[in-house]
This record gives sequence, structure tokens and C-alpha cells, in this order.
Amino acid sequence: MSTTTVPASAPAEQAGTAPADPPRKVRSRGERSRVASLASHGILTVASLVALFPVAWLVYLSLGPDKNDYLHPERIWSKMTFDNYVFVLQETNFFDWLKSSLIVSLGTTVIGVMVAATTGYAVSRMRFPGYRKLMWVLLVTQMFPIAVLIVPMYQILSELRLVDSYFGLILVYCSTAVPYCAWLLKGYFDTIPFEIDEAGRVDGLTPFGTFFRLILPLARPGLAVAGFYSFITAFGEVAFASTFMLSDTKYTFAVGLQSFISEHDAQRHLMAATAVLVAIPVSAFFYLVQKNLVTGLTAGGTKG
Repeated sequence: MSTTTVPASAPAEQAGTAPADPPRKVRSRGERSRVASLASHGILTVASLVALFPVAWLVYLSLGPDKNDYLHPERIWSKMTFDNYVFVLQETNFFDWLKSSLIVSLGTTVIGVMVAATTGYAVSRMRFPGYRKLMWVLLVTQMFPIAVLIVPMYQILSELRLVDSYFGLILVYCSTAVPYCAWLLKGYFDTIPFEIDEAGRVDGLTPFGTFFRLILPLARPGLAVAGFYSFITAFGEVAFASTFMLSDTKYTFAVGLQSFISEHDAQRHLMAATAVLVAIPVSAFFYLVQKNLVTGLTAGGTKG
């Protein structure tokens, strides 16, 4: 006697019911699909390559031994050398330029940030006659082009005997950096609760004590952004530095680079090597403040 084995799915098929579909996976909020993730990574990769290509190209050109190698860059690969860096470090005033650039940039950063911080804090916390107009006056000063400002600034520095001096150039750069940094820090101070100031006064602190001991530590990200902007403004500026600094040993990097270009000659390989060396201090400064840059840039625009 034979027996027939019926599959388990036979009753369901005979009843006309289909097997249930597996449940769909529901993405949580903020979770992207694989296609969107690949697309975003691809865009970021392309953007990174676009940003890094000029730097890599500059480093590549700096390794060419001839001043006309930039016209035939394919020839550099077979004759790369570090002679350009050796020449810049030993045969030029590179270290004098470095000293001048650091003195001017750090001086502008310290003085400019302190003036901007006190200005931004006063406008954020105090209500004195004309406090709104003060901020608008600072904003209006940014509308004048450098070509218009050079002549009157030169006359002022000449009367004060500050031409060809580090302090005079620092004051000129502060006139550019302070207005923007004051607006930036004013917006950041607005995000700090006013109750902190009141708590400092209850504890017996003066307004200056409250500012230096309580507010400034909380405003560290905003101060980092203001300091970075002031440093970059002073480090890479050309027009003011080439006008107000007359001694070769007091040139900044931006002015020193011009010494490689004359009316009949352009030593572009040496310029490329110097530019690579110039980028080292800026990169180091950026590394020191980069932890607070993003926080300072976003927090300052949330209120005010």
C-alpha cells in the first residue's frame, strides 16, 4: 500500500491564500539610503580633490629646478629636487620675513581680538546712547576700498612716526579686523545667558571681572574664529604691508614673495617653494584653533 506525501504549502495554495510578504525595513529618521550615501561620499570626494589639487600642484611645481618648468610640468617628474627650498632658506631673507609676519599677525590677533571682544560685549550687554549706531559705523568702515584708505593712513602714520614700524602696521590691520570681529563676537555674546553676568555681580565681581573671568572662557569658540580671521587677514595682506614697510628686513611674507618677480624676470620655482613654506605657520595656527572654529561660526549666528 503506497502513501503520498503532501507539501505543507498545499493547503494554503488550495485555499487560495498567498504566503505573506516579508516586512519592509523602515529607515529611522536621519538614516540615508545606500544610493544617497554613495552620492554624498562621491560629492565630498570630488570637492576634496578640487580643494587639494591647487596645493598639490604648487608643491609639485616647487620641486622643479628651472624657473620655466611651469610651462612644461611633465618634465619635472624626472628631475625633482629640493634645491629651491635650500636656496630660499639660505640665500633669501626668509627668516626675517617669517619674524615680521609672525610679529604683525600675532600682534593683530591679540590687540584686534581684545578690542573686538570688549566692543562686542559692551554692545551686547549695555544700553548706552548710540550703541546701535556704533555697530553700523563699524560696518560702514568695511565699505571703503584699500586704495582710498592708503593715502590718509600713510599721512596719519607719518605724523605719528609709525611708518616702517611693526606697531603701525598692526594698527592698520586692526582697523580692518576689529569691525568684523566685533560683529561676530557681539552675536556670540548674545547667546550667553545674561544670568551669568548677574551671578558674577552677586558674587562681588566688577563688570571687568565678570567679563574676563566668566564671559571670556565661555566665548572661547567665538574668540577662536575672531583670532583666526585676524591672523589670516594680517598674514596674507599685501597692499598695506608693501606701502608702510620700507626696510627689506621688515617685509612680511606677502611682500617678500614679490622680490622674486622683476620687470624682466620671474622666478616662479622659488615663489612656489616659498609659498609652500609660508603655508606651514598658517596650517599650524589653523590646527590649534580648528576644534573651536565650527562651534564659533555656527553659534554666533543664532541670535542677535
